[in-house]
Amino acid sequence: MHKEIFKNYTPKDRSNLIVILQETQEIYGYLPEEALSDVSDFIDVPLASIYGVATFYNQFRLKPLGKNVVRVCRGTACHVKNSANVLSALEFELGVTAGNTTRDKLFTLETVACIGACSIAPVISINSDYYGRVEVKEITKILKKYRNEEKTKSITEKEVSV
Repeated sequence: MHKEIFKNYTPKDRSNLIVILQETQEIYGYLPEEALSDVSDFIDVPLASIYGVATFYNQFRLKPLGKNVVRVCRGTACHVKNSANVLSALEFELGVTAGNTTRDKLFTLETVACIGACSIAPVISINSDYYGRVEVKEITKILKKYRNEEKTKSITEKEVSV
């Protein structure tokens, strides 16, 4: 699927590396190893150099994101309002550290420099939903909403396939 991208570019033209990586990530949501190897062959750049570029820029991911991306604001206002405790509670509840995805691929936990909602610090976002003045005791309830949505969707899909 990702090799279709190559038809838009000249082989061995290294100047297209970033845009090819962007398009590849758009297809998969991350940069799979096989795709990086194909890019390396197509533009004739060592795979190690491709990884160097992919890990240098924050926009690129080498691992797939979970279905729900949880972002914890670590900006000044949120820090002062104990976002570190919120982050710790999320890490405990999800069983992963920031920058990782749960085994069931339901959640990816990330930290961000600022969400831009300082007046309601500490703030987290899950996908496009925002939660302000978050307290540690609320974490389980917040995550339960997304877990229940997944269970409901799974049950509905089973009913449809019957």
